[in-house]
Amino acid sequence: MSLSVIIITRNEAANIRDCLRGLDFANEVIVLDYASTDGTAEMARSLGATVHVTQDWPGFGPQKNRVLAMAQGDWVLSLDADERVPTDLREEILAAISREDAAAAYELPRLSSYCGQFIRHSGWSPDYVLRLFRRGQARFSDDLVHEKVLATGRVGQLKTPLLHLSFPDFESVLDKMNRYSSAGAQSMARRGVQSSLLAALGHGLWAFIRTYVIRRGFLDGQLGLALAISNAEGTYYRYAKRWLTARQRDAQS
Repeated sequence: MSLSVIIITRNEAANIRDCLRGLDFANEVIVLDYASTDGTAEMARSLGATVHVTQDWPGFGPQKNRVLAMAQGDWVLSLDADERVPTDLREEILAAISREDAAAAYELPRLSSYCGQFIRHSGWSPDYVLRLFRRGQARFSDDLVHEKVLATGRVGQLKTPLLHLSFPDFESVLDKMNRYSSAGAQSMARRGVQSSLLAALGHGLWAFIRTYVIRRGFLDGQLGLALAISNAEGTYYRYAKRWLTARQRDAQS
């Protein structure tokens, strides 16, 4: 069975080399780059990937559906540039897609790092993500952010973790918090979800309690506390941005 790996990128020069180096088991690797200015596309081409570049950004879900349409393999593995496929997971993927009784799609356990530490609580572990599927039996949701794979048919689970080097430093935490909260606010507006300053405060507080207490973030030490605070901030900013956008629109009307 042939395997396509699909990746979307935007200024991922710091990540794409290590991501692609672990993908020589795939029949093809396709990178869809959104107008990177740091040489991401050129670097990916030099490492053997098929690279396409787009000048517009429709959101994470639609962009991933674009690159999915380019895949030719019997199976598709969707990755982000900051994810790594260790050797044991590579072997498990190849074994899974070669079985006669293979499922239509597979969830992979993901182990994510935060400022240099792998997080094993805080709602981050176990973190199963559906990333491996038969081509033609799954697509991505059209969400602007936090898109999901929508599969038709039986979904199985693999055992070996996919490594996610998500936040190498606090600058990346702040950058992603800003970008994702803006996209989240836009998604709320599309769905007609309203907000207020009080709602922003309440949702932010609940995000902290859920991460640090209910999901036992305190077991991740000091970085568990930092993660809970940043989750609370990101949630607060998402609802606050939605509130401010609506407030400014009403003031202009």
